[in-house]
This record gives sequence, structure tokens and C-alpha cells, in this order.
Amino acid sequence: MSSHALPNPAPPGPMDPDRRTWLLATGAAGGVAAVGTAVPFVATFTPSERAKALGASVEVDIADIPPGGMKTVEWRGKPVWIVRRTPEMIAAVERADPELADPRSARPQQPEYARNATRSIEPDVFVAVGICTHLGCSPTAVPAGSANPGVGADWPGGFFCPCHGSTFDGAGRVYKNKPAPTNLEVPPHRYVGASRLLIGDDDAAAA
Repeated sequence: MSSHALPNPAPPGPMDPDRRTWLLATGAAGGVAAVGTAVPFVATFTPSERAKALGASVEVDIADIPPGGMKTVEWRGKPVWIVRRTPEMIAAVERADPELADPRSARPQQPEYARNATRSIEPDVFVAVGICTHLGCSPTAVPAGSANPGVGADWPGGFFCPCHGSTFDGAGRVYKNKPAPTNLEVPPHRYVGASRLLIGDDDAAAA
């Protein structure tokens, strides 16, 4: 049986111009498709303007808050209360109350400079995140002597969460045997003027 060598293939000739144009166009389209897929994916890592705004500090004018009054502002998507306490309200929170679960604010629910009897920089101005530490409901301010059925007759003033009955004193400290496990959060804040607060920034709070 004899064998015959296969003939050498002919060298490639010049590519047809129409075919070359089609291949280049196909490759370019594939590259554009890849970029088009990558751009939305990378864009998900770019923070939106709203996201950046939510993390920013909020400056608040507190001059218009009357004694016993409260102003609510938004910081990081959360309601933040600013309460102007009267001398009677200050006296109520400064009294040691054995019914409080964490009267000395041992748990880290506040900056170190607010770890005191009034949980504030200045006794007459209280700043707190208005979200119950139980399930995230929004408590309401209930003044002393209120007829609110959720608090006792000797209520000294503070906050009541109608969702599950948690109660907090005028410094946001939770009472014992309530669903809320911790005191209300005190956000970082500092004064930037005699009547202006910066919520979310406390670089000079203790200065």
C-alpha cells in the first residue's frame, strides 16, 4: 500500500476587503458591548448625591426653641430632637431615679461628653435621635403631669413610645422592665455659635 504526501496548502491570499470590513466592525461592536455592560456595574459603586447628603452634618439654629419646646431635624435619614429644657425639667433628670435601667449611661449610646446626668453638653439643651431602641418606632414627648394613659400619675416628664409602651425620662434614659433595651441615642454634636448646633460633628464638643 503506497502513501502519498498531502499537497502543501496554498498560502493565504489577500483578504477580501468586504470581509475585512465586516470583521473589524464585529470586533468594535463587541468592545462597545463590553464597555456598555461594565459602566452600569461600576456606577453602582459611585455614591449618589443623596447618599452623601445623608452622611453630612446638619447645622441647626436653636434660638427659636422656647423653654419646654422641641425642634426636629433630619440627620442621616433619622429624626433628631433638640429639646430646650426648663429648670424644672433639668432638676427632674438630675435626680437619681432607681427606676431607670441605665441611669449613669454606662452603655455607649452617647458620646463621652454627654455621659452625665443630663446627657448633654449644656444642661438646658438635649439632643437625641427620636427612634425607640426597641423596634425603631417614634416616641412622643410627654410633659410632666400629662394625662397620657401610657405613663403614671407621678410622671416626671420624658418620652413615651406608644408602639410597645417603652418610657424614657427627659434625658432619654429608658425605664426598667420595658421592651426598649437601651437609652435613646445621643448623636455627635457641638456648638458652632451661641445658638447654633452642628449635628453629626463633635470635633470641638468638649473644648
